[in-house]
Amino acid sequence: MTVDVDDLISRIRYSARLDTGPRRARALMIQGTSSDVGKSMVVAGLCRAYARRGLAVRPFKAQNMSNNAAVAADSDLPPGPDGPAPRGEIGRAQALQARACGVPPSIHMNPVLLKPQSEIGAQVVLRGRVLGNCPARIYHHMRQRLIPAVLDSFERVAAESDLVLVEGAGSGAEVYLRASDITNMRFAEAADLPVVFLSDIDRGGTMAALVGSYVLLSEADRARVVGYLINKFRGDFSLFEPGCRTITEQTGWPFLGVLRWFPGADRLPAEDSLALERAAAASRGKLKIAVPRLARVANFDDLDPLVAEPDVDLRWIQPGSPIPADVDVVILPGSKATRSELDLIRREGWDIDIHAHVRRGGRVVGLCAGFQMLGRVVRDPLGLEGPPGETAGLGLLEIETEISGDKRLVDIDARDRLSGCRVTGYEMHMGRTTGAGLARPWLTLDDGADGLRPEGAMSADGRIVGGYLHGIFGGDDFRSAWLGQVGAATSGLDFERRIEDALEALADHCESNLDLDALLALAR
Repeated sequence: MTVDVDDLISRIRYSARLDTGPRRARALMIQGTSSDVGKSMVVAGLCRAYARRGLAVRPFKAQNMSNNAAVAADSDLPPGPDGPAPRGEIGRAQALQARACGVPPSIHMNPVLLKPQSEIGAQVVLRGRVLGNCPARIYHHMRQRLIPAVLDSFERVAAESDLVLVEGAGSGAEVYLRASDITNMRFAEAADLPVVFLSDIDRGGTMAALVGSYVLLSEADRARVVGYLINKFRGDFSLFEPGCRTITEQTGWPFLGVLRWFPGADRLPAEDSLALERAAAASRGKLKIAVPRLARVANFDDLDPLVAEPDVDLRWIQPGSPIPADVDVVILPGSKATRSELDLIRREGWDIDIHAHVRRGGRVVGLCAGFQMLGRVVRDPLGLEGPPGETAGLGLLEIETEISGDKRLVDIDARDRLSGCRVTGYEMHMGRTTGAGLARPWLTLDDGADGLRPEGAMSADGRIVGGYLHGIFGGDDFRSAWLGQVGAATSGLDFERRIEDALEALADHCESNLDLDALLALAR
């Protein structure tokens, strides 16, 4: 991946800092002893719990690394000549936390989003706007220039709230990164935040993780820590109380409580693809769906509504395993690197499996990048997702795609004219798709304002379909209609209600496990 560093840095622009005066909001930062300790979920639960108490609560995460993104409600760009400014994007976790607070997601809740596109590089999104692609070693030096924008976004969030719950990233004790850190201790110092450390006891090593974090931190950073929480505990906690005493003796940090295992965690969108590496649940439904586990899979929560359906058995197929011959549907999900994913599909032999599946009469669905993969070719002349060039697609739809510099970010709330079903979701993609296959659209959307709009494409027999619409299965009417088409029973599931119930249960869990008054008193 090549990058013009001077050009990339020149794009770091943001509107002038608001003159907000003294910050009225209290703030509390949750840092982790490692990645995947549950920071995002704990912050979401606290957001809902404090919002229920009548506080204006907002989430904030300076930098997130995830290909699971959401369309924000605002933008840092001026309106265009033909209408309002394009929307921005933020990490899916912060969008869920905003929902827990009862407010629309804002680009300022997650001002820096890194979307991995290779082993050593990512797309850099600043305040909802794509700056460009950047190798990790260059971003390591460049991100110091992002601090003013990050602090400005934090002040904007704080200006409209009573309490800001700030989430760190990865481990807060990666001291070798502190000089260029914009999301853990250096940010806590710049914004003057008290810090609570969170450790996941389910994975083991909690004592070493917390005491080790203390040992690695400087005296000034240690003094900023106001205590620690234990997450994901199962069993009799009295057996671990001596361990907590030892941690406090070694660090001087107060023990602030234990969050027991929350069984409803799987009802909320996962933050990153680490969740896809875990063992699949036991088979339940008769409709068998296979999803190849792509290397740069994006917006994989598109499939959560299908997983929630009792008549569906959805499995992620890990590299090294074939796509089973007895599946009914293969779904190709979104990705941040369409052409390299096509190379992966061929290396794994999944292209052979998919074509055999089609010959047997099976169905294929492509979502966003998965839709592009179903076509004849994907071209990237500017090298926006990797080296410039083109890659042959799977040839199952008569379409071609060229990756372009313009990114489409828009929420969708329309009705499919063909089925009559309400369709909700969002578009988030770079690339323009053309070809004869578009004459047979998957959907014909009618939003009541701009008239009819064709979406996606399908094969002549209707068994192969694809489109750019993320979140399409979250619409209850559409999901039920689609399940009926492919021979599965529908459950009448209200998916949005399911998420709301899970957030309420998570807030109840925080209320019953933690002293929220004490935590609020620590915020400043």
